[in-house]
Amino acid sequence: MEKDPAINILGQELTLCGTDPVTGFFRDGHCNTCAADQGSHTVCAEVTEEFLAYSKYVGNDLSTPRPEFGFAGLKPGDQWCLCAARFLQAHDEGCAPRVRLAATHERALDIVPLHVLEQHATDAAQ
Repeated sequence: MEKDPAINILGQELTLCGTDPVTGFFRDGHCNTCAADQGSHTVCAEVTEEFLAYSKYVGNDLSTPRPEFGFAGLKPGDQWCLCAARFLQAHDEGCAPRVRLAATHERALDIVPLHVLEQHATDAAQ
């Protein structure tokens, strides 16, 4: 699987999203993507209790540990590469988490408008 170029939504080099727990489609800590990443795990988010509860409610339980997959479960404050469509859905429902723009892959813009990502930014657009 060849990664898409690692460019963030600001047009700069994609920065690290998180390593504790390690995140990303490639489990390299970055929100890199490729053609095989059908979920577009491209939005670097700082998850909140509200978002984790919402995600579990809509069928994607990110907070429960799954040791068989080496997944300890997320807790509020963890940085995680979210599926762009799930982020947009959470935004539409009023419970989107904060976003790190510098660590959000430019491919997220195929699904989420820039102004929506900027509304939830923890880092300012350059």
